[in-house]
Amino acid sequence: MRDRVRGRRGRDNPLRRRSDAVEAWTALAVAVLLLVAVPLVAVFAGRWAHADAQAVADRQQAERHRVRVEVVGHLPETMPSVEGGRQQTFPVAVRWTPPGEHPRTATARVPAGTRAGDRVDVWFDTRGRSVGPPPNDTMVWQHALAMGTCAAGGTAGVVLLGHAVIRRVAMRRRLDEWEREWARTEPQWTRRRPA
Repeated sequence: MRDRVRGRRGRDNPLRRRSDAVEAWTALAVAVLLLVAVPLVAVFAGRWAHADAQAVADRQQAERHRVRVEVVGHLPETMPSVEGGRQQTFPVAVRWTPPGEHPRTATARVPAGTRAGDRVDVWFDTRGRSVGPPPNDTMVWQHALAMGTCAAGGTAGVVLLGHAVIRRVAMRRRLDEWEREWARTEPQWTRRRPA
């Protein structure tokens, strides 16, 4: 009963403006969106990204094949510095013999530090071009988590930006209402006469 009376008093408060009610309801909506909608968007975006990345990985698994080759070319003497922690690869001539066929030679990317005569695994597509390995399960999950996180962050950013805009409009409206009220009340508090 006491809560009901307290709530009724809040609505009858002469200092409470319509913009105050709009701002309070907006804060409630923002809280619900941040606690419910943002995680749902993250889950749906992550699931979609996982399915898409898995389809790409499956297609690349079918199109690419790994071949054990012998390096017959020479890598450059001066190696550029490694950037971003990724292993550097360089194009070099390689040779391999498919079962029951003549030896083949092609250009493939091999890791830095490989020397002529070393045997390495390289990946080729159906056209015989050197390509990177297909994504593994870890890469698929990393992609899904990254997309889910980005979708959650973007959604949260849009919700918070919308809340900031609504708060700014509510504050401007509240100040206008207070200005009108003060224009009516000021003559009673001061000796100035309205113009």
